[in-house]
Amino acid sequence: MDNPDITTPLTANETPRYRLGDIALYFLKLGMLGFGGPVALIGYMHRDLVEQRGWITEDEYREGLALAQLAPGPLAAQLGIYLGYVHYGIWGATLTGLTFVLPSFIMVLLLGMAYQLYGGLPWMQSVFYGVGAAVIGIITLSCYKLTIKSVSKLEPQAIRSRWLLWAFFLLMAIVTAITEREEVWLFIVLGLVYMVIKAPPRWLRRNNTSLSLVLLTGTGFWHIDNAELIQIGLFFTEAGAFVFGSGLAIIPFLHAGVVNEMGWLNEQQFLDSVAVAMITPGPVVITVGFIGFLVSGFAGASVAALGVFLPCFIFTVLPAPYFKKISKNESIKSFVDGITASVVGALVGSVFVIGSRSIVDFPSALIALATGVALIYIRKLQEPYVILIAAVVGVLIKGL
Repeated sequence: MDNPDITTPLTANETPRYRLGDIALYFLKLGMLGFGGPVALIGYMHRDLVEQRGWITEDEYREGLALAQLAPGPLAAQLGIYLGYVHYGIWGATLTGLTFVLPSFIMVLLLGMAYQLYGGLPWMQSVFYGVGAAVIGIITLSCYKLTIKSVSKLEPQAIRSRWLLWAFFLLMAIVTAITEREEVWLFIVLGLVYMVIKAPPRWLRRNNTSLSLVLLTGTGFWHIDNAELIQIGLFFTEAGAFVFGSGLAIIPFLHAGVVNEMGWLNEQQFLDSVAVAMITPGPVVITVGFIGFLVSGFAGASVAALGVFLPCFIFTVLPAPYFKKISKNESIKSFVDGITASVVGALVGSVFVIGSRSIVDFPSALIALATGVALIYIRKLQEPYVILIAAVVGVLIKGL
């Protein structure tokens, strides 16, 4: 991503320092160049929009992250939609959502056409070997930055003052790493616990002791088959409406339906679909476009993508105005703080899960380490260049 001049973050009452076209252009670039999956993408948004440009305040970002995690659908796309909504309402949400998803959708369509023409992507495994390892380095660094921003700095006094948030963070990191899924009910419970302890609402203070104890315990491009398209639409809408969390969370759901139940793809085709999503920028869940294309051409890709992203848009935009109003309440702020610490912990757990599949030997571990070190010490080095270098290294290693 580009590196604009650093500006002071917005205060709550300031007029937006950017036009609608500016944020739409930003998300178009992020959709074209933002590699690394949901963890990296939400890290880029924080770095670019909060820290560097000052278009979004820290509080607005945290509210968006909490709402995105509570609602079903792909995490990075929901956060982008919410950030577009913050100052420009429904038009901002619509434009950021479309511009963010469109580049990766076009890319997976082109890769789907190549896949159909050449009967598979044997070269992709070599590319993904390097890319997957580099992605781990990128998202690990993003997680570190999110942790010190959302929980606290890694200093003894800061950790002691926010020890409960650190406990939530560690709990969710461990749970996510073990279960390989993000338990949304735990986010809500931990958010309520933190609210009760730090800033209980007035109605709760009247029966503080008893209620607190209760809460604390608890290429066929134009191929069209209408019947098949209806099936695709229903299945992917269900995926978008009922699966919470990042692209990591939706993969098991897609596998069960696409391979086991529907029989649309075999195991190798499904693995290739996931690989395509990982080597293209933008949200990982765009793999649904590739799957839809293999099943029913361009129409299938469009219906699958619409099915996944439309519920996420609706579940973000409808509660956004109310969420933004009530988020100024101290009790709600504590609730959001608790959820945010849990979310970041879950993202760290997700990195462990993804890393266990991408880091398969010493050379891949070295690529991941080198990526993180390079991004820390070479300030002007941008992620797309790292991904390209890693892809070349992967092909060389596998070729040799």
